[in-house]
Amino acid sequence: MNNNDIPVWEKYTLTIEEASKYFRIGENKDAGWLIMNGNRIQIKRRQFEQVIDKLDAI
Repeated sequence: MNNNDIPVWEKYTLTIEEASKYFRIGENKDAGWLIMNGNRIQIKRRQFEQVIDKLDAI
């Protein structure tokens, strides 16, 4: 199965680029919900969604 076959909303982690497009925000690589997958930065999607849910503005 190719990683591109999995819809973004079902992925556990997202790349910075995927998250930027999915949430329509900029690419900030200095945040607490990031993890390293080898040399790639990934975002914990559910944790990031909880952060977004608590905000009034981005």
